[in-house]
Amino acid sequence: MVAMERCKSCGLCVTACPKQTLVIGDNLNAQGYAYVVQMKPLDCVKCNICRIVCPDVAIGCIDTCA
Repeated sequence: MVAMERCKSCGLCVTACPKQTLVIGDNLNAQGYAYVVQMKPLDCVKCNICRIVCPDVAIGCIDTCA
């Protein structure tokens, strides 16, 4: 799950994802940043590495990723 208004496009989660399910999208949030989207949600193993590396607490998996 991505809190798009918190995302600042740092790309740390994109780089850290072991299954490469994340990309920086084309849409902008209210702050003007292109936020992260999950392109391959079925490939997500819910490891929460994205949540661990995100400095803005903008991403992470709960029960399902989306």
